[in-house]
Amino acid sequence: MELKDIDLNLLVVFNQLLAERKVSKVAENLGLGQPAVSNALARLRKLFDDELFTRTASGMQPTPFAEQLAESVGYALGMIHGAVNARNTFDPRNSKRSFTVGMTDIGEIYFLPPLMQRIEEVAPSVTISTVRNTATNLKDAMESGQVDLAVGLLPQLKAGFFQRRLFEQNYVCMFRKGHRLDQKKIRLQDFFGADHVAIVSAGTGHGQVDEILDNHSPQRQVKLKVPHFVAVGHILQSTDLVATVPERLAERMAAPFELRYLAHPVKLPKIAINMFWHAKFHKDPANQWLRSLVFDLHADASTGAKG
Repeated sequence: MELKDIDLNLLVVFNQLLAERKVSKVAENLGLGQPAVSNALARLRKLFDDELFTRTASGMQPTPFAEQLAESVGYALGMIHGAVNARNTFDPRNSKRSFTVGMTDIGEIYFLPPLMQRIEEVAPSVTISTVRNTATNLKDAMESGQVDLAVGLLPQLKAGFFQRRLFEQNYVCMFRKGHRLDQKKIRLQDFFGADHVAIVSAGTGHGQVDEILDNHSPQRQVKLKVPHFVAVGHILQSTDLVATVPERLAERMAAPFELRYLAHPVKLPKIAINMFWHAKFHKDPANQWLRSLVFDLHADASTGAKG
């Protein structure tokens, strides 16, 4: 006999008959009519060439062959049930799952400290790895499951992805304490009269802000260009350079580097920071858990789901 000749539903009926010994009870448990259960039993008898169950005053009694099958069939059905339902549960307290999150250096500075603190509390064996949103083909990596989530300003992730808004933020002007711009309000002419560090964050939506500033008249006096934000705090702390940075990054850098930030004198668009995941993993319990954790930690109260 080949496995292709066996209908799994017949084995479910067989297992139920072993447990209940009554056709009527099996029918009730499985949501079937009694004729359907009787028909399944007839097919089982033909398949195994054995009576399997005989009617007695105390119910359906298994034959010796049925008792021989009982343990193996029960074990096999249990394994199948466990396998198909494994994805329907995720126990963070006992999980050793490793997640990969796509984010920029801004994301690492802003999101990771509270996220890792919470994970230590609720999922002590779970680990997190980060990859740059620009260091890989993010779309393909997320579709294949190599990257579980991406967080940031990522307009390229559209078709095939879900997204959820975490917050919106403004850009601000940042500099060291005691800088000549360290006033109540920055005047436009003073901003463009200062020397600037420009952050060229390729592959993210932050480039739009650079375009606006570069096309402005007068233009910034850019003395330094860097490919990421992570060094900006050190640079501003020890120079008179000025940087245009997202407000929440400024909040994190101000105290450690003794910096100040003020509202930007140039009208710049707000930026929406979203969390993205591929549609293939929308119902994956582990992915759902991580999304909920990030959202609960970082979302503004007014934000909601999209997609």
